Amino acid sequence: MLFVSHPETPSPQPALSSQRNDASFDDIWEELNWRGLVHVSTDAVTLKSLLAGPPITFYCGFDPTAPSLHLGNLVQLLTMRRLQLAGHRPLGLVGGSTGLIGDPRPTAERVLNTRDTVAEWVGYLRAQVSRFLSGEGDNALRMVNNLDWTAGLSAIDFLRDIGKYFRIGTMVKKDAVSARLNSAEGISYTEFSYQVLQGLDYLQLYRDHGCVLQTGGSDQWGNLTSGTDLIHKAEGVSVHAIGTPLITNSDGTKFGKSEGNAIWLEPSMTSPYAFYQFWLNTDDADVIFRLRVFTFLDRTEIDRLAEAVATEPFKREAQRALAWEVTTLVHGPEATESVIAAAAALFGQGDLAVLDAGTLESALRELPNTTSPASTPVAQLLLDTGLTTSAGEGRRAIAQGGVYVNNARVESEAATLEGTVLPGGFAVLRRGKKTLAGVFVE
Repeated sequence: MLFVSHPETPSPQPALSSQRNDASFDDIWEELNWRGLVHVSTDAVTLKSLLAGPPITFYCGFDPTAPSLHLGNLVQLLTMRRLQLAGHRPLGLVGGSTGLIGDPRPTAERVLNTRDTVAEWVGYLRAQVSRFLSGEGDNALRMVNNLDWTAGLSAIDFLRDIGKYFRIGTMVKKDAVSARLNSAEGISYTEFSYQVLQGLDYLQLYRDHGCVLQTGGSDQWGNLTSGTDLIHKAEGVSVHAIGTPLITNSDGTKFGKSEGNAIWLEPSMTSPYAFYQFWLNTDDADVIFRLRVFTFLDRTEIDRLAEAVATEPFKREAQRALAWEVTTLVHGPEATESVIAAAAALFGQGDLAVLDAGTLESALRELPNTTSPASTPVAQLLLDTGLTTSAGEGRRAIAQGGVYVNNARVESEAATLEGTVLPGGFAVLRRGKKTLAGVFVE
């Protein structure tokens, strides 16, 4: 089902200032815990004290295994943003070398991308990371690429200087490695070595920038602790890591590349319309957690929305707030307003003809749709798009006055799309009040 409305007073996109601007960031450790962002960590007492003190340098890494970041990466970007707002100094690492390897998946070996492809994707991801963090002030974002310190490192030096600190018994206990070792697929030495490379990243950033905290998904905990362990052995100091929760539906369904249902941040891969609808269709059981993780709404407002879910769930106020906030964060307020207008117009609450053609097309791609000449009878199009089970049923629906093309009632059982096609070559079919389909006119 598609839901249309949005908050009466939309919240603006957070300004990318690097200065502390909210009382909730005075105790950032408590704030991260309240938002459910600390699934696992190194010593909590020490971390709380560290984050409450003078600014520290922290980092999060993003591997270019696709041309865009996705919903799971957004958790990290917004966690970094919260730490930056609390005054701490972010390092954004895009893995030009680790992206050539890929961290082990629990199921099968990764397909290795070419060097040129990885280098191109590094550029895309650098730009995406930079959009979410401030590049100004004393704690401005600094971008780094691990290819800079690994490209000139010989295999002998890597094994002598870094490999000597790692123990095979510990490495094989990592969840992804263990799963692959116990599978028919096995694991290559290439992917087995990934955790050593990620550990080297943390060591290098500690030495070069004084970095003492890494954040990442809890599924990466083994890789995160490879860095903390390496620094402890090589430098004799303790550094820290925070593992955030994996984002799933209340039924445990995951989102990501491996599951084939990734929600991408790049609009050409997941349109702003589809992005907005994803958040709008969040289950009641998931919406408050996602408001905490993915928005900068304060506790008072989120508690109010939680009450609305409990007392008036049919209004879906929390979902509308979530969809507005996250789509505005990722795509900006203008794109958000466009997709809201498109959703409203599809259901007869606006003028389809004045919509941006790209937004309308992306909306229709999310509906049942067909491609057909304008001369095709509407009754046949109803069948082709699945709105009816036969052309005869379509003609009866037309005769009963329940079929619309571009929000105008179809009067004749013999009607076609001729003379009704929207700019861009589209038409919107509707049966009754809520059943929609799209036609792309040849």
